[in-house]
Amino acid sequence: MAKYLFRAKLTVDGLNGLLKEGGTARREVVERLVQSLGGRLESIHWAFGDEDVYVVADLPDNPSAAAMGMVVSAAGGVRTSTVVLLTAEEMDEAVQQRAKRVEYRKPGG
Repeated sequence: MAKYLFRAKLTVDGLNGLLKEGGTARREVVERLVQSLGGRLESIHWAFGDEDVYVVADLPDNPSAAAMGMVVSAAGGVRTSTVVLLTAEEMDEAVQQRAKRVEYRKPGG
């Protein structure tokens, strides 16, 4: 399974829902959502700053992550963005790809 970071900004409706239900209830909703996609919720955190909520989840694949982001954003309580997280071993694989002479030229170079 791949690991994803979902960053969410609450809308006014989302904030009102959080105030009504509380954080624990929202965590349970997110956990059921992730499980319904065949995944596992690693963590959920509320935060100060540009984003209000951070969710880390293991999901089977990119389409599952895309579905999660679309369904949640379409509901109207939050706007999400998704980040694919890589392990150290996956970064090693990426480095090996570079070592195979991946062709690239910077603009104007």
